[in-house]
Amino acid sequence: VMGCSKRLAEIYVQSLGCAIREGKVKGHTKFITTRFGNVLGSNGSVIPRFREQIENGGPVTVTHPDIIRFFMTIPEACRLVMEAATMGEGNEIFVFEMGKAVKIVDLATRMIELAGYRPGEDIKIEFTGLRPGEKLYEEVLSDKENTIPTENKKIMIAKVRRYEYADILDTYTEFERLSRAVKIMDTVRLMKKVVPEFKSKNSPRFEALDKE
Repeated sequence: VMGCSKRLAEIYVQSLGCAIREGKVKGHTKFITTRFGNVLGSNGSVIPRFREQIENGGPVTVTHPDIIRFFMTIPEACRLVMEAATMGEGNEIFVFEMGKAVKIVDLATRMIELAGYRPGEDIKIEFTGLRPGEKLYEEVLSDKENTIPTENKKIMIAKVRRYEYADILDTYTEFERLSRAVKIMDTVRLMKKVVPEFKSKNSPRFEALDKE
């Protein structure tokens, strides 16, 4: 659901930007969107959590031995965001080249070693299982999306479907109504309608919606 919610935010911002540019909505603001993976050391990153678990003597918790994620440093993320902002003309969705994905268990092992401990002996690694909706592999592009290169080989522009702002505004008003009524299944059903490539995993009740 989280990944789809990010795509919904992209759709709203991009459709609003296009409506402003075409004179359908009053305004002068230009919008761009950037997509990238995890930023090392940022709020919510696994690094601070692993560090705290190691300081407390373990265990270090990883959801699955095969789970992988993309990472970049805070300076690199800031630099690419600022460069995308300068090259953007408005309404683009920029996708950053994230390099090679990292196995989270390898990251945990390395952090334990750097702290001077022996993984599995001094500090144990505990696998807790995938959370509902969590994926083993992270994607910044869906199978149906392509990219256009820019002058920076680490920055690409995603080619995505165009949405009319008036239609999106009606849809998002419905999202607000469903959310206020706490109608979770109807909300997710509408998310899947707007973003048809959104397929649920490790969440049986939401997976059932994909079969409707």
